[in-house]
Amino acid sequence: MDYGKYKYQKKKKTQTSKKNQTFIQIKEIQFRPNTDIHDFEFKIKHLERFLKDGNKAKVAIRFRGRELSHEDRGIEMMDRVMARLAEFGEVEQKPEREGRNIFAVLAPKKKV
Repeated sequence: MDYGKYKYQKKKKTQTSKKNQTFIQIKEIQFRPNTDIHDFEFKIKHLERFLKDGNKAKVAIRFRGRELSHEDRGIEMMDRVMARLAEFGEVEQKPEREGRNIFAVLAPKKKV
């Protein structure tokens, strides 16, 4: 077999495999426990778009100062986010508290 032909075929094979790859990014949206309804809806639309495009979405609720004493508001907001995005994505990492933040990761639903 010709070595030049072998190198050429191998190069073509790697090019086609690179071409068919999909890159999944993790996009993050941050909320605060006092986020108003309009801002909440606006950010939810962004999360829907991220999931429709096939990217993962990281939802973060950040607490500052005295907000930390009202952690129940943050948990309630995270539940609302998860309920609103249930049709577009599934929970990959359940909401968990880490320091002054609550994080959750959503993955896009698999297409049938």
